Amino acid sequence: MANIEIEKAGKTGFCFGVRRAINTLEKVARERGGVETLGAVVHNEQVLQKLAELGVRVAGGMADIMGDAVVTSSHGVSPQVEEELHARGITVISTTCPFVKRAQMAARRLSEAGFFIIVYGDAEHPEVKGILGWAKGKGIATLGAQAITALDPLPRHIGILSQTTQIPAQFVAFVKQVIDRALTKDSEIRIIDTICHDIRERQTAALELAKRVDLMLVIGGRHSANTRHLAELCATATRTHQIETAAEIKPSWLKNCRSIGVTGGASTAEETVAEVMERLSD
Repeated sequence: MANIEIEKAGKTGFCFGVRRAINTLEKVARERGGVETLGAVVHNEQVLQKLAELGVRVAGGMADIMGDAVVTSSHGVSPQVEEELHARGITVISTTCPFVKRAQMAARRLSEAGFFIIVYGDAEHPEVKGILGWAKGKGIATLGAQAITALDPLPRHIGILSQTTQIPAQFVAFVKQVIDRALTKDSEIRIIDTICHDIRERQTAALELAKRVDLMLVIGGRHSANTRHLAELCATATRTHQIETAAEIKPSWLKNCRSIGVTGGASTAEETVAEVMERLSD
């Protein structure tokens, strides 16, 4: 076991958007002696537990909000949700990630210009729901281009965006499939790359490491889309396990390993990554 080489990917810890959201939330919680968030501000249980100690309470939906102020998550919300909160006299404190905001504004611009929006992403993810809200209902979210064929009539003007945490190569493949199905006489397709720069760098660093090691550990929340995509990407290069904490590491995984790579999702704290590195060393 002493000869196992353990290496951390070049980019770990909170991304810019998550760090910004947590800083805002901690400040508001301290000033107010606690605050509610509309849904989980980030998809990471360890981070949410620490925030709960500061008096941060997660409201599952609008009906669960008990106070007169609410913090919306880094994943963003639709303008309809914001309007409903304001109508109820609730102060909205936004922690929407700037990269998500960029995708929302792209959806709004395209929608106002008469384009039908296709978001490459998980239709049930809060970020995707928010982006579609900015398209004023004129759009769909899908991970398969066959959904485009089902549209009747086929829109003449299509705008394609991506959930910010998707894998770039998969987005490109999806776009090609949409073009094959929807680019017909006099039609127009606009494509805007809305994948987050940080996520792109993180994926590149993780894949580069995965190609050099016998085992890859990807640390992050079970419900974190960007962590799931990291694990999916690493698995194309080497044996990969997604874990939330160091306690989940199984000694059997390390058998016959000469090298282990470690990376973390955008909402995984650096201290959680350090604990995994320490456990592996032990």
